[in-house]
Amino acid sequence: MSPAPPRSPASRPARRPRPRPARPAPGKRPRWAMRAAMTLSVVVLASAGIGHSLVSGLDSGIARVDPFKDMKNRPRAGHGMNVLMVGTDGRDRITEAERQRYRLGGAPCHCTDTLMIVHISEDRDRASVVSLPRDSYAETPPHTDRTTGEEHHGHPIKINAAYAEGGPQLTVRTVEHMTHVKIDHYLEVDFTSFMKTVDVLGGVRICTDRRLTDSYTGLDLAPGDHTLRGGEALQYVRSRHADASSDLGRMKRQQRFLAGLVDRATSSGILLNPLKFRDVTRAVLGSVRADRGFGTDELLDLGRAMRTFSPSSSEFATVPIGRMGYAVKGIGSTVKWDPVRAERLFSALRDDKPLAAAPRPRDRAVRVEVAPQQIRVQVENGTRTPGLAKEVDTALRATGFRTTGQPATARDTSVRRTVVSHDPRWDRSAKSLAAALPGSVLRPVPGLGPTLKVTAGTESHHVRKVRADTPGRGESAVVRGDEVSCA
Repeated sequence: MSPAPPRSPASRPARRPRPRPARPAPGKRPRWAMRAAMTLSVVVLASAGIGHSLVSGLDSGIARVDPFKDMKNRPRAGHGMNVLMVGTDGRDRITEAERQRYRLGGAPCHCTDTLMIVHISEDRDRASVVSLPRDSYAETPPHTDRTTGEEHHGHPIKINAAYAEGGPQLTVRTVEHMTHVKIDHYLEVDFTSFMKTVDVLGGVRICTDRRLTDSYTGLDLAPGDHTLRGGEALQYVRSRHADASSDLGRMKRQQRFLAGLVDRATSSGILLNPLKFRDVTRAVLGSVRADRGFGTDELLDLGRAMRTFSPSSSEFATVPIGRMGYAVKGIGSTVKWDPVRAERLFSALRDDKPLAAAPRPRDRAVRVEVAPQQIRVQVENGTRTPGLAKEVDTALRATGFRTTGQPATARDTSVRRTVVSHDPRWDRSAKSLAAALPGSVLRPVPGLGPTLKVTAGTESHHVRKVRADTPGRGESAVVRGDEVSCA
């Protein structure tokens, strides 16, 4: 049988053109690639065999501490995981050059420079960070002094001094005693391990809309975006004198930095690359101290959780403050928590609820840059109206300002518009005070010092309520990570 003659091109059936795959938009990875990478990473890290083989042995390099030894009458376990993250002022491994460059001289107090409760939600979709002011008034449970062996009854203390008196154990016990939140794990970072962590990640991006300077730490940042390496990052989170809000302002910067750290870890590919994750984890864990239960399984849990984190799924808060400058004999000036609002915040942690769901005070207060509790004011009567200075002094004190309580009569008693006199070095405090006195005018007076002076006038002595972005009286200031990280 002879083969059939070949068909002419005209007689062949037309072929349907194959559709070309759509190209991804420039700069974007196709969705299937992202899904494949995520799936592969989850399989590698989460599988019992390969995941453990990658991180197995990493926990053996962690310096161990037992903060839960012989602890009794602890709070009930909640949902999710609570890690007490402690930053100490340890500097034993700092080189002499680093000491001089980053102003780390002087003997450490062997106390906690930073205290944070980091809550990882049970579904591993949310991280909540609550900062505990280092000067918080606290009461310790009964304990044994780790240095002298002396038995102590419960007594008042600044919360950061618990570490010096009783080490990690008394620190955990005091935090649990104050918050009624059960701590599941303890992680301690000193100056060296902090700098190493930041350097291993390649630096952390922060931004500032004004110049930040602090002669105590050597911090000097111009307005704009910066990628801070280890030593510079340490200056940024340690600075207490970059503004008039002291420790509260420092905690706000620490929260900004932690949000940037989360953003760096989740956007740099570290968590999608098992080998890179292992290498970074090895470098970081080699310079921290943790409880004996913090091991391979916890590392995998954190790795899985962090992959779903973003600045918008993390939230930050500071314990609501009821009273600034609370004097305690033998201790000094402390910060006292607002018991009602603090309990609401810690209840949200215990119940594994978003902090933003915790009730927040409803008012129409004007937002200012420096908290009224950080501003000291002397009030004078610039009119012939009897009792006006006392009236303004009382109103400012009720709003939260630290007035002297000793109103006086000004030399000039013909003042019409209220004047806020201030040393130019405290200009941000002056603007915050002027916001509480609508219609007032600012008058710079070099050399006046930290106490601002209000000269009440006939036309503009009304006082309105103000509050700061930095938490002041009764505020928990819950914010998402994307609200405190760079845009």
